[in-house]
Amino acid sequence: MARKLTAKGTKRRSELLDYAARTFARDGYHTTSVASIVEGLHVGKGVFYWYFASKDELFIHILAEAQRALRLAQRDAIAGEHDPVRRIEQGIRASMRWLSEHRHLFVLTEFARTEARFAPVIRAGERQAVEDALPHVAAGITAGLLRREDPEVMTAAIIGVTAHLARVLVLEQGRDPDRVAQAAISFCRDGILQEAEVRAAAESAGASG
Repeated sequence: MARKLTAKGTKRRSELLDYAARTFARDGYHTTSVASIVEGLHVGKGVFYWYFASKDELFIHILAEAQRALRLAQRDAIAGEHDPVRRIEQGIRASMRWLSEHRHLFVLTEFARTEARFAPVIRAGERQAVEDALPHVAAGITAGLLRREDPEVMTAAIIGVTAHLARVLVLEQGRDPDRVAQAAISFCRDGILQEAEVRAAAESAGASG
């Protein structure tokens, strides 16, 4: 049962989440204990257990709140944009920037995929990501801007390309997130724009060369 927190309690809970997330990312989930977390924050174990029943529960909250923060960043990035293709592009850019700025949470997400007890949280977040992006893809198809394919498949493909490039190029290689985002956008646009538009763009590029 969720506790009703005061402003001070909310601040302390946020401090626990942030400190634990950075410690897990730096030292590893399995080697980080509740004792090391409370010692690092200079609080007693009673404070920890007031907010979280266990280390696992703490970690699940970290994952869920990271997913929520990423979604908010994406929503803020597309607010007020009427063009569905532009919304998709801005969502990709926002995702890359957020993941680059919160690498420690990105590391924890990748770790969670490998753990049976945490993987369902990641899968739920991925399903939510498809649900969030699907209306924009569907709108693009309806407007004749995107190829008439299964919108759910196209949405999953866009998210898959973005996630893979973010993991390999941003997280592992430390490349500039805006450049990686542009590469993801270019790849996705070439794959999902109407074929006539792709041909026209290629012919225009050839003529200018």
